[in-house]
This record gives sequence, C-alpha cells and structure tokens, in this order.
Amino acid sequence: MASTRKASIFSMGSHTLEIPMELHRLNRKRLCERLKKKNIPKGSLVLLQGGDHFQRYCTDVDIAAFRQESYFHWLFGVLEPGFFGILDVDNDKAVLFAPRLHDSYRVWFGEIYPPEHFRDKYEADEAFHVDELEKELENRKPALILTLKGINTDSDSVTKEATFSGIEKFKVDNSILHPEIAELRVFKTDLELDVMRYTNKISSDAHKLVMKKVKPGMYEYQAESIFMQYCYGDGGMRHVGYTCICASGCNGAVLHYGHAGAPNNRQLKCGDMCLFDMGGEYYCYVSDITCSYPLSGKFTPKQRIVYNSVLNANRAVLKACKPGVSWPDMHRLAERVLLGDLKSGGLLQGEVDDMMAVNLGAVFMPHGLGHLLGLDVHDVGGFPEGVNRLNEPGLKSLRTTRTLEERMVLTIEPGCYFINPVLDDALNNPKHSKFLIKEKIEEFRGFGGVRIEDNVVITKDGAELLTCVPRTVEEIENFMSSA
Repeated sequence: MASTRKASIFSMGSHTLEIPMELHRLNRKRLCERLKKKNIPKGSLVLLQGGDHFQRYCTDVDIAAFRQESYFHWLFGVLEPGFFGILDVDNDKAVLFAPRLHDSYRVWFGEIYPPEHFRDKYEADEAFHVDELEKELENRKPALILTLKGINTDSDSVTKEATFSGIEKFKVDNSILHPEIAELRVFKTDLELDVMRYTNKISSDAHKLVMKKVKPGMYEYQAESIFMQYCYGDGGMRHVGYTCICASGCNGAVLHYGHAGAPNNRQLKCGDMCLFDMGGEYYCYVSDITCSYPLSGKFTPKQRIVYNSVLNANRAVLKACKPGVSWPDMHRLAERVLLGDLKSGGLLQGEVDDMMAVNLGAVFMPHGLGHLLGLDVHDVGGFPEGVNRLNEPGLKSLRTTRTLEERMVLTIEPGCYFINPVLDDALNNPKHSKFLIKEKIEEFRGFGGVRIEDNVVITKDGAELLTCVPRTVEEIENFMSSA
C-alpha cells in the first residue's frame, strides 16, 4: 500500500532552494548497496550518533547556532542536536531517535514534538526517543552493529563513534563503515549537485555585491559583513562554510588570514589588492570562492601581471580537468603556467623546465591547487587506502592526490603570493635565487597576493564551472565601474 505521507522538503523560504528528503533516502540506499558488497552478515545495522550543541567554556551560552555533524546529515538530514539514527542494511530502512526533552523546554524553546514528527519531517521509517535505543536494538537482534570511526585526513581528528549505555551487549564493528561512507561522500548525486549549484550562485552573487560596495576607508570586516548579510538575508544561509578571509594589501600574503589574531580589521586603502575568500553554506553544503581585485576597480601594471598569471593557471586547469586526470598533474600544470607568466612579466629568468625541477612554484604558491568540496569545505575522501601524499614542496600541501572521476566536486584555486620569509629563503637558496630577478622581486614585497578560486564538478568529459563571478581583468573593471 502506497504511503499517504506528504513529501518533506527543507527550505528557508519561497525565494530559496527547496531540497527534498529524497536526497538522504538515496544516500542511505547507496550506502546499503555498498555495504552489501562487503559481505557483512544479514541483519546488520548502521548506528550513527548526531552532533551536540556546544557551550562557550563554563557558560550556558551556545558557541554558535547548531550545525549538524556532516556524516549524520549526509545519511539522515536531521537538523537538530542530540539524535541517533540506525539504518537497516538489509532493507534500507531508517529509524531516528530523538532526545526526550524536559517539560521546561516548552517555556524556553517552544513546542516539544513527538518522535512521529521527526519521522515525517525527515522521511524516516520509524522514530523513537533516545532512551529507547537500547530496547529497540534488543528487539531487532542485530547480527552486527556498524559504527563510524576513522581519521579525517585534513584535521587528523577521529570521528565521534556512536556510544550509549548498554552498547557492550551487542557485536560492534567500527572498522568497516568509515571508508565506505567517506568514499560515497566524494561522489555527489544529482540532488546534492543541485544544492551545491545553489550555494555557488548565492555566494557568487554575494561576492559581486561586495565588489560593488567596497571602497577605500572601509574595514575588511565590513566587506565580510556585506557578504554574510547577503548570504543569509537573500540566500537563507545561516552559516558560512569557514572563517571568512577578507585580506587587503599586504594581508593577501597570509594564506589563512581572518583568524582571531588578525580578524579582518585592516582599513582598506587606495591602491590595495583585495583577496576575499568567502563561501556560504546552505543545508550543510558548502561553497568556497575567492575573488581578487584592485580596490580602485582598475588594475595597475603590476597587479595585472600577477592577476593574469593566476587567472591563466586557473583556466588552464579548468580546461584540462576531466575523468582520468591526475590531480597532482593539475597542480604541476598550474605551477608551470604561473612560472611562465611571471617570467614573461619580468620577475623570473631561465627555463621553466629548470624552475619546475627545483620546485620554484612553491615559492609563489606554497599551498595545494585545491580540494574536495561538499558537506565540509575540506571534504572527506582525499586519501583513501592506496592514495598517498607527496613530499615535494607545494605538492605536499595537496589535500588529495586522487585521479579525477565523474561527480567529484573540487576547488581550483591557484595563487601567487609575495610572502617575505618565503622570498628571503628563496633568495638565499642558490637553487632558487638564480631564477629570481631580485630587483623586480623586491618591487613586489608588500603586494600581498592573488588567489582565484572556483568550484567545479567533474563531468563525464570535462568539468562544469559552478562559480559565476567576473574573472578577466576586463570583466572586473567593467563590473566595478558600473557600481
């Protein structure tokens, strides 16, 4: 008999994207199909524990609005804290366990919903309270419970494994699940790609608004606030994907500027190059976009040299991306184009092949070319078993060394920075200094940097560009002059 339940969606209003809970049902189906190929015993269950809200040190104040743990969101779509979820591998059925809330919750936070509310909201098959988890598992008599435990290769942190009083009664395996679910997150479904197109559209539009409004005398954090207000006010994005990097002038040479010790607080000045790295997040799916442009809206000759070198590297990679291509080879391609253009601009001398042989590219681009993107800005799956890191300068910073495959979503973010200690080391290193035209390099100290970061999805024969902002010198100058 067909279900009479109304299909559930997530939306932040009629002007925002509607996301069907089918997205998670499909993810659950994919996981079950993959686990069955592992020959796990019939009657196995997946058990995940969702995220909890965190309070500021010893206070009763939440650090920020709650954001769900990414694996739990991928599988169940639950937005509230304190949940558990089980997935029956044999039949794809999902069961949610909601926290049992104290009666005082009604006074401070609103209505207390029964488990059936969450069953319907998230299109699960059943729902209970968390304090019923042990009893429900006993009733189901699982042959094996699969819990999530594994290392995030970007943070080296270990996932939070589900646990509850009484779990010792059951046979549990915490080694099977993590590599399987992490690998599935690498390849986005059509419904996930729809969300990522939306996050890119809103974030691109927010970047364009900043380009229109930014002017000398403002502070970097005011550019950040313009971006965040648009993402939330117009796009329904309560969260951003990471701490915004709003660097101007020499701050553009600080790769992860915007932290607590440098909180986007410099005043913008005439002649500055801006490097604004900001990405909104919708329904836990993230964008990661960097725009670089002169505050004046007109490129100086020096700014044009650096900017076009980075843009040409970005576009060369975009053109070359397709299934079967090595990501480290794309990094090397970006370095080769960048070095060739810096040579043409009068900063370098010698043969580009010789520069590549001594890893000169890492002097100007010490970070990796880009990373996987999804429910986290540095998304999981970069180094599955058999995929290894590289040790060469620049390349060692890559967050994945995989071969590209269809449905991967990545950033392409070459950059060129003039970082004083890095330049000093290069000028004192005979292997590097022979390529550097010292008097020209000295002219660029204090310049900051340029990064051009786009989000792409790998298609069957190329790459789809998700980001839509002015990119060429002419596009940027025309756009900013029309403000």
